[in-house]
Amino acid sequence: MTGDKTEFEKVTNFGNLYKAYKKSQKGNGSSKSKLKFEAAALDGIHQIKRLLETGKYSVDPYSEFKVYEPKERTIKAGSFKDKIVQHSLCDNVLLPLLGKEFIQTNYAGQIGKGTLYGLDCLKVQMYLAYQKYGYDCWIVKGDISKFFYSINHNILKDMVEYFVSDEDVYWICEKFIDSTDGLGLPLGNQVSQVFALLYLSCFDHFVTGELGVKYYGRYMDDFYLIVESKDYAKDCLENIKSFIGILNLELNGKTQIIPFKNGIKFCGFHTYVTKDGKVIRKLTNEKKRAAKKKYRKMAKLVRENKLSKEKFIRSYESWKNHVSHGNCVKFTYKMDKMVSEIIT
Repeated sequence: MTGDKTEFEKVTNFGNLYKAYKKSQKGNGSSKSKLKFEAAALDGIHQIKRLLETGKYSVDPYSEFKVYEPKERTIKAGSFKDKIVQHSLCDNVLLPLLGKEFIQTNYAGQIGKGTLYGLDCLKVQMYLAYQKYGYDCWIVKGDISKFFYSINHNILKDMVEYFVSDEDVYWICEKFIDSTDGLGLPLGNQVSQVFALLYLSCFDHFVTGELGVKYYGRYMDDFYLIVESKDYAKDCLENIKSFIGILNLELNGKTQIIPFKNGIKFCGFHTYVTKDGKVIRKLTNEKKRAAKKKYRKMAKLVRENKLSKEKFIRSYESWKNHVSHGNCVKFTYKMDKMVSEIIT
């Protein structure tokens, strides 16, 4: 391998790999690959460094399992060794490099952003749209069908190669892109999250640049735009369908054009503006049902001594902190009452 080693050295630097190792220890349970690696961690980091620098690094086979909330998905978990490489690659090169390309209202997978950041931006945008257009503007609410499973490897590699000039860093990226056969990226990989952000970044610039949409936001495959007329909304939607087709993607059946007065479901909340211009944010009915189901199930595990009461309380308090960012006082009170009755 040849080329400028500056970015590559950031990935292979022993100190950076050690920091990546410490990050990878968090939230990884006690997988066999983790326990095996920790037994001789310093030697393991040296081995990773050597594999990368000699061009002999390869991605291990994935462990697969399914999750069912908020919907059924197949997660492909990488080995502990590969998690370390991904942390070093993403934290030291990809995110600092590609972060300049991402627009402010691309909400996912970046430090300082996330669902709450996206919801707060949406709140501001809805208020500004109401002030500018009144109550008669329109929302395009879009959802890309099977986004992660549809990402085209060749298109993605062209994008990565455009932004990543270091040939050795590109080589590592290519290893992870092609670690699964055919289309798609493995859910569960940190680098997949970064590549997914990049894959639709050109779409973000198309909507805000070419289409001239001022009020727009996206959280992974879920996006919205607010425009002044229904005709403009229809025109935007047709152009969006054509553009994402070039990326080998398509919109799913949940995509729709909505009157502004109806508000929008985004990141688990229903956000709308009252006639007097007040922005309200409430949990969606789906999220309410999911919360009740989750904590009834967890309470049953506590009663069966399969889950500690302390863990239950920590989880419930974390949920309450999340919903406190919405107008959810009545529902939270009902949940408090329900939890109190079933946990005591």
